[in-house]
Amino acid sequence: MGVESRIQTRDAFLWLMNLIYLFAFTSLYVQIPGLYGDNGILPARNVLDPKWPATKEELTSKPTVLWLAPLLGLDVSSMMELTCLVGMIIAFGGMITKKLRVVLTFFLLWALYFSLYQVGQTFLWFQWDILLLEAGFLTIFVAPLLPHKRVTGGTAPFTISFWLVRWLLFRLMFASGIVKLTSECPTWWGLTALNSHYESQCIPTALAWYAHQLPEWFQKLCVIGVYVIEIPIPFLFFAPLRSLRLFSFYAQVFLQLSIILTGNYNFFNLLTIALCFSLLDDRHLALWCGRSQDGEERSSPRGQSGVWRTFSNLLRGFVSALIALAIVGLLALWTWKLFALQFMKDEVRSKITFTLRGFSQMLGRVIPLTIWIGFLSLSWQVISNLLRVLFSPGTCFSKVKKLVACLLLAGFAFIIFNLSLVPQAARQREASAFSQLVWSLPSDDWRRGQTRDRRGGQQLARDWLAAL
Repeated sequence: MGVESRIQTRDAFLWLMNLIYLFAFTSLYVQIPGLYGDNGILPARNVLDPKWPATKEELTSKPTVLWLAPLLGLDVSSMMELTCLVGMIIAFGGMITKKLRVVLTFFLLWALYFSLYQVGQTFLWFQWDILLLEAGFLTIFVAPLLPHKRVTGGTAPFTISFWLVRWLLFRLMFASGIVKLTSECPTWWGLTALNSHYESQCIPTALAWYAHQLPEWFQKLCVIGVYVIEIPIPFLFFAPLRSLRLFSFYAQVFLQLSIILTGNYNFFNLLTIALCFSLLDDRHLALWCGRSQDGEERSSPRGQSGVWRTFSNLLRGFVSALIALAIVGLLALWTWKLFALQFMKDEVRSKITFTLRGFSQMLGRVIPLTIWIGFLSLSWQVISNLLRVLFSPGTCFSKVKKLVACLLLAGFAFIIFNLSLVPQAARQREASAFSQLVWSLPSDDWRRGQTRDRRGGQQLARDWLAAL
């Protein structure tokens, strides 16, 4: 995956995580009286009646700092407000000073939000709440242990745990893409989902009205763009070519910014953008600031060896660019064929050309492939880190410390990766069952271009669930 430094990239990611925690705690704080107060929609006292000292069974059944409410003379909802305030202060401190972007800070932020989640009930069971808890847990292992700890980008052990953030991003985007088709929703299969999305989403923005007025052929192209960004492009997260990873970064950020401009989904899209920073490196961040990293161009060797190195770098860059263009070209060709794009004078016509049978078969083959891609990518990340530590300059003692840190993080990474395969394997079983269900039905029921009404789609979903 290259030896690019990611020290500044990690710091930018940690800053964004503090910002997201600040948004999360603030947005929840102002809603607690109406949601969890004694006269709220779902009073928290109905879920947790804290008494101190709490029994071991109570603490293990609901691990939360809200058990401390009686010690402070507070009820549950007031303790929730205090928890949010403490979280807001810690998150704001992590934003304004780099010294607070350490393991302890992110452990406290995660523990506080997890405590609120324990009594949050329906209003904290949204996808972004679960994602924040998972991403926040990984952030604990990405953050430095001490604020003054100095590491070099090529041998930093945190890049192993930072890889888990990339794997989380892949699972999020890939699952978001395939679920649109496996749901058998007629609007997603007809490329008309955006025709009603802007006016039926929970909290549309002012720009959503203008987006809703766009012509139908353009709305269909946007749906195709969503499919391309969410299903095939995430595989480029693990590409050995840096240019492909940067391409996938900007594709994902473009999608998330488009959603932010037209709808309010709390911190969900901003959190997804933060996860995308796992695709970047310090050299690219330096370009955003208009400077070269560490003056590497000025320190290039001169003479014959310098000329040869410059030539080899140019040749390698040229070959990499050709490969990247070829892959992007194949992706464009794949899009053109699968969606039957026809460029007319005043519009672009499109429709899905593959069948549900073909998609279910493809899914059954691709999901096991994603597991192997993740395993090989993580293995390469660990092995390359170990090799860079062994051959990096430094004392024997410092190398041993780095090796131990790498091995510990590698063990943690493989454990987390193994745990993440549970939902991944579940998707494979669902895809297999779905494929068997599709093949057991008459082919006319799945003929491409057939009009599917809502009742038929609901019955099909019930049949699918029964098969599972």
